[in-house]
Order: sequence, then structure tokens, then C-alpha cells
Amino acid sequence: MQQTPHSILKEYFGYDSFREGQETLIRQILSGGDVLGIMPTGAGKSICYQVPAMLMPGLTIVVSPLISLMQDQVAALRDAGIPAVCLHSNQDQASYFAALDAVRSGGVRLLYAAPERLLTESFLSLTDTVAITMVAVDEAHCLSQWGQDFRPSYLRITEFLAELPRRPVVAAFTATATQTVRDDIRRLLDLHDPTELVTGFDRRNLRWIVERPAKKYDALLQILRRNKNKSGIIYCISRRLTDEVCSKLCADGFPAVRYHAGLSAEERTANQEAFLRDEVQIITATNAFGMGIDKSNVSFVVHYNMPKSMEAYYQEAGRAGRDGMPAECTLLYSPQDIRTNTFLIEQSDLENDRLTPEQRNLLRQRDFDRLHTMVQYCSSTDCLRHFILRYFGENAPTHCGNCGSCLAETETLDATVPAQKILSCVFRVAQRGRHCGSRMLCDILQGKETKSLKEAGYQTLSTYGLLGDVSRLQLEHMVNILISRGYLRMDTSQYATLTLSAKANAVLRGQEQVMMSLPVRDLKQTRREQRLANMPDYGVDEGLFQKLRRVRERLAAKEFVPAYIVFSDATLRDMCNKRPSDEEEMLAISGVGKYKMDKYGEAFLEAIAEYGSQPQEDTGTAM
Repeated sequence: MQQTPHSILKEYFGYDSFREGQETLIRQILSGGDVLGIMPTGAGKSICYQVPAMLMPGLTIVVSPLISLMQDQVAALRDAGIPAVCLHSNQDQASYFAALDAVRSGGVRLLYAAPERLLTESFLSLTDTVAITMVAVDEAHCLSQWGQDFRPSYLRITEFLAELPRRPVVAAFTATATQTVRDDIRRLLDLHDPTELVTGFDRRNLRWIVERPAKKYDALLQILRRNKNKSGIIYCISRRLTDEVCSKLCADGFPAVRYHAGLSAEERTANQEAFLRDEVQIITATNAFGMGIDKSNVSFVVHYNMPKSMEAYYQEAGRAGRDGMPAECTLLYSPQDIRTNTFLIEQSDLENDRLTPEQRNLLRQRDFDRLHTMVQYCSSTDCLRHFILRYFGENAPTHCGNCGSCLAETETLDATVPAQKILSCVFRVAQRGRHCGSRMLCDILQGKETKSLKEAGYQTLSTYGLLGDVSRLQLEHMVNILISRGYLRMDTSQYATLTLSAKANAVLRGQEQVMMSLPVRDLKQTRREQRLANMPDYGVDEGLFQKLRRVRERLAAKEFVPAYIVFSDATLRDMCNKRPSDEEEMLAISGVGKYKMDKYGEAFLEAIAEYGSQPQEDTGTAM
């Protein structure tokens, strides 16, 4: 029987239907056309080139930025019965040339490689004997100097395509790209009349939360407690902080490993493998870990510091919930994060001599604009999902019911008068030729008698103590709302100081009313935690689920692959709900293809039968 995209999807990947946008791009590729897919993390970008690679003659080359990401995808493909190899600098010579020989023999359908490998003599020699029918460019935003993660090495892809005897289909994919970046991708790859598809950015299973804690580490411990026994990533802004948080967690009884570029290659590999294999459930990492993780059962991602762009945040936080299960993305924000990111932007070196000084200055200003957007996000008390989707150009309801803001207990008040006092205070400080941050602003308005306030002479301002009757929590929220709505601008190039925007004039003159949703007074922390911990319940038998996880763990150890490569948590939950009793019923489980059924199916069928034959205690339901 002739194979089709749907038969490939079912046989090798175990799915009955494509996700949004996948089939459109696959059909275009199979017809010989170029494509550009903008699809969020977890939306199934890889399926868009893996399925046609199995139907097209010749070889598909996948250009990928990180070794770890290539290795994960190749391991998953092999485990599904798809012949794939990767070429990277960490391979020994024997493995490298064995992979080349496998490609030349015609036994490989997908070859993964970093852009730096494309123009090497050994790689180019492949094109003399092997027909290249498609080049898929993953993380394609790395091509554009206007992207948040520009990599000059990606420009070598264009040179490689020019070296090929026959131009293949070119397919480009990324999770985040502005219109400018999309234009660059089309131009730099010389895409021929591509089908461009942008699927929705809304990951409905993700809960977005921003916290502004006085003590970040204490807030982190609270997050870990409500996500007990779940797999999670903690992103830190520096190597030093990554090490520090990891050490403190281990000392406090939360086994964790670390990942950053300052570690030896051996330790990075060992720590990543431990995390991928569920030997340890928590990893602290810098953004070096951002694109290198394809683990499907990450249940929470914490950003210990504010990232410098919404693109980076969305991509890194999107590592959570790839299996479609409920997951939590929490950002711990403090004004110090602004100063740190400002320093990093000012010290950044794009390592690209193609840029003029004017272009460098423009890029730096765009970095500061992105940082300002992140400050607005972290300051917002409105729906966080709405903020994210609006940033990426989508219309969205102003209340999602599943983010930190929407779940907060608030009361809506006319805050025009306190808003005028806040804006007036910023104006009075500026009259003295100075600027202050949000903390100092609140101290002035509350009439505090701190040393730094007195040294600056702010106790003589006419606005000193004007909001002394407002709680600190509500005052901070008012300031944050004025920042997020654009009445106040936080100058990221001047260490997080506040200035008035032109928009503030209407409020100061009494021409505009300001309504605010503010936290309910005296809201107990325990009540807030209960609301955040209340995640959707999928109602599976927890006893059976844990039994199947143990079977998966044993099989993964035997195959020496991460557990999620055998089957995802979502697949195990589907088994719990449907309780298959034979091969036909097992093949109806989402994520179970023919190859994996032959390889693993019997072990899971036996476990389900054994569990069903035993009297069960009331084990409750899953989280």
C-alpha cells in the first residue's frame, strides 16, 4: 500500500491526526515548494519536515543550532524506527565517519548538522554522491541580525545551498519571529514563493505567573513545594547564580543539577542526561540550555531573573508542557534584573564584522526596547496571556482565567487621584534634575525616613507622604500598572529609573480616569497558594500511571534513552484512560506507532492487565 502523510504519522509517530498547520506545510513540501513555519514551542514543528522526509526520495538535511537538541531528536527518531544520524564536533573520528558512511549507503533519511559543518570538505563531499531533496532550517530566526538570538554562523546555510548541484526544497521553522525577522529569513534563504504559516501562539495548557518577591529564593521554594515530584527548569541570568541556586537547593533537600557554558563538556552532558532520564527532576541553567531541551514532561519553568526579551522568555518558558499537560511558567522579577540586563546589553558583542556602527547602535536600541517590553510585562496586573499574545500580534480575550493576574483576588477601584499623586511625584523629582526607581518612589510617597531618601533631600518634596495611608502592596501595584500601561516609562539604560511619558499629561490634568484592579487587602498567602496550586485534574488512576512510569523507566534504562522517548506522560495517561488489552487497542493510543508497539507494547499491556487483575485501594486521581 502506498504510504501517505497520514500513514507515516500513524505508523511512526502514533498519532491519528495532524495538529494545526502541519498538514498544510507537509503538502507544500511534498509538492516541491518552500515553506516558512512560525509555530510555538510544542506545536510540532519537527513533524512538518520529518514526515515528508520519509516520503521523499533522497536525503533531508536538518540544520540545528545545538548538539544536545540534535542528539535528542535523532534518538527519538531512531526509537520510532526512522533512520537518522547527526554530525557534530563532540563525536570522535570513528563515529563521525561511520555516520557519513551510513548516509552514503542510502540507509539514512534525516541528517542533522550544525551550520558550521555544512561547508567542511567531508560534508560537501556528500553532495557528489547523495541527492539532497530538502534542507530544513530549525530555529530559523538565528539567521536574522534583528532576531533575539542572531548567530552569524547561520549565514553559512545560504553559502551551502549555493554549493549544491541542484537546489532542494528549503523549509524554515521557528517559534518566534517578528515580521522583520520573517522578511530576513525569506531573503537570506532565497525562499521561492514560500507558503508562510503562522499558527496561534496560545499555549492553553500553560499558566503564566509573574511574582515580585522580596526574597526570590523563598519564593522559589514555595514554587517547588507546590510542584512536588514534578520535572522543572530554573533559568538564571548568570553562571554564578546558576551554581548558587543549585547548591542551595541541594542543601535544602531538593536534588538538582546545573547547566551552563562554564562547566566542562563532561559535566554538562552528564547533568543534562540525568535530567532527561528523570534521574533528577530539577535543573538550574543559563539560557545556554534554552534551545537544547526536547523533554516532553517538564511541568514547570521558573525564570529566577527577567529575560531581556519576550521572544527569549516565550521560547524558554515554552519548554514546559510539551506533552499537552497543565504546566506552570513563573517569572520572579526584581528591579535589579533590569540593571543586570542593561549591563549585558551594553557589553554585548555581536561578533559580526558585517555590521556598521549605525547598525550596531540600532540593534542595541532594539535590545533596550525589548527589555522595556519585558519590564511592562513584569509590571502588568492585567491578563498575562493577553499581553503575550498581543505582543506576537494576536487578538486575545482580556481575561483568560488561567494566569497569575486572572487568578488573583482583586477589587476594581477608581485610582485616578493616587495615580495623579504618583505621576506628580515623578515630575517633582525630575524638577530637581534627578530620577528615581520604583522603590524610592514608593518610599517618598509613603513618607519613609530612609538614609538614602534623606541624603537626596526628597523629604522636602511636596509629594512626600501623600500616599502614606495606602498599603505598600497596593502602592507597588499602582506603580506597576502605570508602568505597564505606558504612563510611566522605566529607563532601562539608566538603571531602572522612572520618567513620565506624554500619555501621563491627560491624567495629571484630570482629563482621563484611571481604573485599576488591585489586590484585595490583607489577602493571605495561603489562599493565594491554594489558587495557584489548583491545576486541572485529568482524573487518571494514579496507581496505574505510576506503574506504567516504572515500566517506562526500566525500558528506557535498558535502551539507554530518556524516559520520554519511550512514551510521553500524555501517552501513559491515555493508556490509563483507555486500558488497552491487545495490540489493536494499544495502536489506538495517542503516541503509539507500529514500531514502538512491536518494541514496547507487550510490556505495557502486561502491566495494565496485571494492574487490572489486582484489587485496588482508592489511590485518588492524578495532579
